[in-house]
Amino acid sequence: MLEQTINQEIKAAMLAKNDARLRGLRAIKAALLLAKTEKGASDSVTEEAEIKVLQKLSKQRKESADIYKAQNRDDLYKIEIEELEVIEEFLPKQLSREEIVAYITEVISRVGASSVKDMGKVMGTANKELAGKADGKTVSEVVKQLLSS
Repeated sequence: MLEQTINQEIKAAMLAKNDARLRGLRAIKAALLLAKTEKGASDSVTEEAEIKVLQKLSKQRKESADIYKAQNRDDLYKIEIEELEVIEEFLPKQLSREEIVAYITEVISRVGASSVKDMGKVMGTANKELAGKADGKTVSEVVKQLLSS
């Protein structure tokens, strides 16, 4: 499903001569093709696997952009940010920090966590349920903050 959408978007970007968008779309297409041809993968990629691929691409772009920004390479930073914006269009809407805090508070009470020692239980449940909706790093920070207070 996503692959067809990406192919249509690539055609539109080519016609519009939008190089930045085209780079981002081609990166997505390449990553999806790679996921499809990985050992043990079936002919089609599940929606969950597509989201994981997009999250991985997004994380790579963010990390690269941070490095380029630190090295004052604004030209390369701009390219990464442009591609990141295109990739994020296809990701599910991310939860805000407030929404994550509320959700994690509910998970903590549900699993009966009381200290930082219980972080593994909370993280396991939270990561499963928030997959694709929240950044793992943010979830980890929130869990640490809530369990240590």
